[in-house]
Amino acid sequence: MAQRINYMQQSPEFFKKLLEFSNTEQTGAIEESILHLVHIRASQINGCGFCLDMHIKQAKIHGERELRLYHLSIWRESTLFEPRERAALAWTEILTKLPEHGVPDDVYHRVREQFSEKELSDLTFSIMAINAWNRVNVAFRTVPGSADTAFGLTKAGLN
Repeated sequence: MAQRINYMQQSPEFFKKLLEFSNTEQTGAIEESILHLVHIRASQINGCGFCLDMHIKQAKIHGERELRLYHLSIWRESTLFEPRERAALAWTEILTKLPEHGVPDDVYHRVREQFSEKELSDLTFSIMAINAWNRVNVAFRTVPGSADTAFGLTKAGLN
């Protein structure tokens, strides 16, 4: 697979703003471990190899267990995820694959049981951000692993 264009070079202002937007997650109300799961799951759904590769490596560097990473695509059947993580994954899926008639009330209420209004708002913005990254990287076929050195991902030991 060859990258179509380098959007970072072609649209540096947009790239910088999206990066700033995404980096705001670090000061948000959602714990890092859940953000890793959200990023990975959205990237799986969207078929974004670059983001999937990157976020699995980041999760590994930050101590995520490999078996949980393997189970992420089957999180509903797996016993490895806590209720709060399940709620975040359900919210990620519903917002990534928006149904024709919007988010059903039952899904919202189940997720709301696990997250405060502030947390749910922050989580929603995080899901928006990863979906934006997925779309730009899928569109321009960013090569998985191509930014490992720049992003310090070689520490994951998965190359």
